[in-house]
Amino acid sequence: MPDGKLYLLAEFSVKPELLDQTKAIFSKLLPRVLEEPGCEAMYTTSIDAEPNKLVFFEIFLSQEAHDWHMAQDYTKQLAADLDGKLAGPPKMTKLNRF
Repeated sequence: MPDGKLYLLAEFSVKPELLDQTKAIFSKLLPRVLEEPGCEAMYTTSIDAEPNKLVFFEIFLSQEAHDWHMAQDYTKQLAADLDGKLAGPPKMTKLNRF
């Protein structure tokens, strides 16, 4: 049953030689995001068979909460911090709860 929350999978393919540096960037950002009033959860994961792919499972209370998150300076800074570190564009998948 829909609950109004926003569920997302964010996938980042990282250049192998920059994996540790990229993980550090996300690790620095994560505590700030988890303190946001509209962020219910954010899990940082990877895939055994694809160690250079970072996968984030995110839950925001609403689309508006996610929009607020994306408008923050520290979130906008992430694009600059990741410049040159990714092997391709991030993939964002909106999920439906049932």
